[in-house]
Amino acid sequence: MGAKSLEKIKLNHFETSPELAEIKVAYRSKQKNKVKITNSKDSFNALYPLYDKDTIEYQEQFFLLLLNRANAILGWIKLSIGGTAGTVVDPKIVFALALQTNSSGIVLSHNHPSGNLQPSQCDITITKSIRTSGILLEIKLLDHIIITSDEKYYSFADEGTLE
Repeated sequence: MGAKSLEKIKLNHFETSPELAEIKVAYRSKQKNKVKITNSKDSFNALYPLYDKDTIEYQEQFFLLLLNRANAILGWIKLSIGGTAGTVVDPKIVFALALQTNSSGIVLSHNHPSGNLQPSQCDITITKSIRTSGILLEIKLLDHIIITSDEKYYSFADEGTLE
């Protein structure tokens, strides 16, 4: 048996082996007119309706917007629900979702039940961590928006605190 025949047999075994998982990638967008994010107000307008208005003053909620290269929204996900003073965000999950959706950019958002728009030290730390991680993966953190129930917001990008 020649080397080419042996290689063909190995390849056939590889393609039909029950020990190996087949990976398929598919993407079909159902959106015809995608919402484009050009500034913090666009982000706020996309995010605020996602918040549960019955609990926005009760507990923190954390959302992620996933964006394509043109900064159009591919989708969103609620990452966590916490308590009155915080919620957990795992950067690994943020980037797993961004990579799975082939996102080029992301926008983070959470609410402050207290109504205080100023970012906490934890808010600043997680923002810097996600921004730095995104640089390596070429997934840009465009903004982190803190929202309050009175429809006001704080934008890390507008305030120059993304660095």
